[in-house]
Amino acid sequence: MLLFRWAILLLLLVAGVSFAFYAATGQPKYKHFGWIVLKWTLLAAFGFFAVLIAERVV
Repeated sequence: MLLFRWAILLLLLVAGVSFAFYAATGQPKYKHFGWIVLKWTLLAAFGFFAVLIAERVV
């Protein structure tokens, strides 16, 4: 569980750095990569926390 939380944190950091590169360089490839990483990270995080909530309910 701790490993998954660290993975989510690192992936959010990667997305943030990618957006910072986009802001600094203006190259759209960094923005595109950042959106992909952010999208999949948020989906994984929502799934993870949904499982945690489901465990507490049942």
